[in-house]
Parts: sequence; C-alpha cells; structure tokens
Amino acid sequence: MMTPPDQTADSVVTGSRDGRAPWLPLVVIVLAQLQMAINISALPVSLGPLSEDLGAPATAAATALLLYSMFVAAFVMLGAKIGKLIGERLVMQVSLVIHALAMAMMATATNAGAMNIAQSIAGAAAAAAVPTLVVLIAANYRGRQQKTALGVLAGIPAVASAVTFLIAGFLATALSWRYSYWLIVALAVAVLILSFRLAPIPRQPGTRVDLFGVVLSAAAVALILLGFNNLQTWGLLVADSAAPLSLLGLSPAPILILLGVLLGQAFFAWSNRRVAAGGEPLLAVEVLDSREERNAVVAFLAAGSLGLAVGFLIPLYVQIIQGRTPLFSAVAILPYTAAIAVAGVLSVRLYDRFAPRILGVASFLLIAIGLVVVAFTVGDDWSTVTVIMGLILVGVGEGTLLTLLFNVLVSASPKRFAGDVAALRGVANNVSNALGAAFASVVAVGLLSVFLASAFDQSGLPPELSHRVLFDEVDFVTNEELRGVLGATSGTRDQVATAIAINEDARLRALRGAFLVVAGISLLSIFPAARLPKYRPDELSAADMMGDEET
Repeated sequence: MMTPPDQTADSVVTGSRDGRAPWLPLVVIVLAQLQMAINISALPVSLGPLSEDLGAPATAAATALLLYSMFVAAFVMLGAKIGKLIGERLVMQVSLVIHALAMAMMATATNAGAMNIAQSIAGAAAAAAVPTLVVLIAANYRGRQQKTALGVLAGIPAVASAVTFLIAGFLATALSWRYSYWLIVALAVAVLILSFRLAPIPRQPGTRVDLFGVVLSAAAVALILLGFNNLQTWGLLVADSAAPLSLLGLSPAPILILLGVLLGQAFFAWSNRRVAAGGEPLLAVEVLDSREERNAVVAFLAAGSLGLAVGFLIPLYVQIIQGRTPLFSAVAILPYTAAIAVAGVLSVRLYDRFAPRILGVASFLLIAIGLVVVAFTVGDDWSTVTVIMGLILVGVGEGTLLTLLFNVLVSASPKRFAGDVAALRGVANNVSNALGAAFASVVAVGLLSVFLASAFDQSGLPPELSHRVLFDEVDFVTNEELRGVLGATSGTRDQVATAIAINEDARLRALRGAFLVVAGISLLSIFPAARLPKYRPDELSAADMMGDEET
C-alpha cells in the first residue's frame, strides 16, 4: 500500500538546537549531483565543435548519451546494494573519483570510440553514486527540510544545464569543448574534499546481492535501449542494409526491444519469487506495490524522455541547421533550462494546496502547449518572443514534474527503502534520458528523410545530386558541408543552390514535426499522471503521520 508523505515536524538525525539540520550535507550532495549532471549537459551544447574535432556525425553525441544512461540504468540497482554493504559515503567517494577519471579520458578523447568508452565508465560510476545521494538526504533531513532537499536535488540537472550551457558554450566557442571536462575533474576534487565532512552511514553487512536479478535487469535495460537507439539505422520493421543481421528480413531493433521487455517482466517475476522464498530481491518490491507508485514511474519515464528530446532538438537545430556557435545555442536554450530549475524548486510550495494528480496533469498539459507553440513559431530567428514563451511553458511543466514525481516516490516508502527508491529513480531517469535523446534523433532524422525524398522526387534535379544530398544515410548537415559535397558533382550552380534550399526547408519541417510528435507524447502522458495520488498534505490525519513515521 502507498503511504502518504511524511508530515512530521522537522527533525533530523544530525539536527541543531532549533530542530533543523545544517545545510552543509545538502551542499555536498548537490555538488556531487552537479558533477554528473554537467557531463550530460556539456555533450549537446558542444555538438558542433565536438563532431568536427572527433570526426563523428552530429548524432554521435546521442550515442554517447545513450551509453552513459544505459550503464547507469543497468547497474544503479546493484549500486544501491553495494552502498548498503560497504557504506554510502565511501561508495559515493570512490564513484566520484572514477567518474572524474572518465571525464579526464573524455577531455583527451581523439575519436568517437574513446568518447563512448569514457561515457560508459562514467555511467558505471554514476550507477553506484546516484543511490547514495538520496540515502544521504533521507539520513540527514526530515519533514519540510527533506522535501526542500529533494526538490533541490531534482532540480540540479536543470540548474546544471542552464549553467553548463553558458560555460560550456563559451569554452567551446572561444577555446575548446575539452575545457568543460577538465572543469568537471576540478569539481570532483573539490567534492571529494568536502565529502569527508559528511557523517558516514553504517554498513548493512547482512545485505545480499541478487546476482541473477542483476543479470536480468541489466540485460533488459541494455536490449531495450540498444534496440530503440538503432531503430533508424537498422530499420523500424524491415531490416536496412546497415543492420548487422536480419531475421526473415525483419530488423533486429524491434526484436531487441521486445526481448528487453520480456526480460524486464522476468526480472519482476523473479523478484516476487525471491521474496516469497524469504530472500532479498535486487529491488525492494515495496517501492512498486501500489498503482500510484507504478504510475509515478511511468510518468517519470515520460517526463524525462520529453526533457532530453527537447534538450537534444534545440542544439541540433541551432548549431547544425542554423550553423550558430555553441554559445548561441546555450543562450537559445537558457529560457527552457532556467524555467526547469526555478519550477523544480518553487513547485514544492504547491504541495500543500494541490494533489499530485492535479499537478501532474497540469504539467504535462503545459509541456504540450509549449511544444505546439514552439513548433508553429520556430524559424530562422530562434529568439522570437513566442518561441521563448513556448520554451518557458515547457520548462515550467518539466521542472514541476521532475520534483513532484521524485517526492511522490520517496515519500511513498519507509526510509529504510531510500536506496531502493533512489535506484528506481536512477533507472527511470536514465532510461528516459537515453530514450529521449534516441527518440528525438530517430523522429527528426526519419522526418528529414521523408521530406528530402519527397522534395527531390518533385524537383527534377539530377539523380547524382539527390544521392549526394541523401548521403545513403540521411543525417543533419550544415549548408557548408552540403555545399562542399555538391561542389564535387556535375551539378550547375543553380542546381546546387536548389538542392541546398530543399535541404534547408526539409530540416526546418523535420524540426517542427519532431516538436509536434513530442507534444503528442506529452498529451498521452496525461493518462498515467491522472492516476497519481489524489491526497493533499493538509488532509492527512495525525494517525497517518505517526503510522508513516513508525514504518
């Protein structure tokens, strides 16, 4: 059964005389979260220079993000168990050091392969670190302080995006995108020093690790994400020439997704069987034992996917389609990321007045409205008032959702399951991150392919020119890149200009279509949001409060 949020008076383990805990632990936790979040934000904002420096296509950043998120999602539940076994503070310290080493590898990468290895290592380190942050908050804060701390932690990725997009955008434009990753290494050193100010959390030596559950969950996550990420390359249903294999002519991508879903179901069946036998599952079944909790996870997946889709589409358009600098890209996305950060922190004040169900539905509706506004008004000038207002609406909805759903998951379970809740949040958050970036890439490139093929069929241009523009494998390219390729053909100057104009129009239409598709996903997400809890904190009885505290 789902329990209502803890409404006890502010009291903390390491409290002060006035009953309130000092905020230093939160500062350390926030900086640790910031270290990991900056990495995710620095990739898309450095899209253009990174792609040119590493000799990789513009969508290579999406692949790197996929690998990072895949490793986090696959092993975060194992990370939670390791934290219990050897102590959360020690796990956080070791993980952040490994993450820093991966960032140093990223800063010295010379090709896309090195970048992918660095992001994979960083994802494995983050998988161990993510659960410890929520456990540390649960150990240090109660009541209103805990809600505020969770709101801040949930909003940190947005704050990181806003700050990183400006700093990384400036560095990539003025110096090199590599300096952003050296800054992460420097931050890691500072976090490591400050982390010794945190009180260590006692180990739980009796904890058992369900190794078979680890294999099932990791395989499920990996298959789903790999399949989804390769839908465009390998084919939606029929296998394309780039597919590594085909089964009766079918693409392996949807088959991998189906196998991943089946393994996911097998993981939950195995966990329930293990509990029935008196064993300890990899993920405590209590964190998903109610309809409200399960719908909160679904809504979390949707919200995270929408956020990463928007965060990927904007830099893709500004840097690749418009040919602007990373700094301009940072300025363009700032209204969106700033709105997420502000809404993530301030929306906590709404919990005493509105039920999670109402806030969830309203937030998804805001996102859909904002995306429709952006889709119908975006053009050559990204800075129009209507586009900015649309992005702000999307950001307010996104920030409210991420904080709300995080609080619903944490408050729904007793404190002893804080690590499991954090692991569940880590899986949902990183699966949604990978799906969001991959989904945006698949939809945008798919629409671009359709629009280009249709336009060239009606253009009357020579087949050689059409083939060159389509590149056999359609992707977003700048006008300069396209002009360089077409200059080597037999096409006349007018024909080259026509082909470039067709590509420009197709890119813009693909972007608008992608925003509308994402808006439709947001509207569909209203259904799980409508099944979130309908309580309001001020409606809870004293008995409910005491019962939750005793649990």
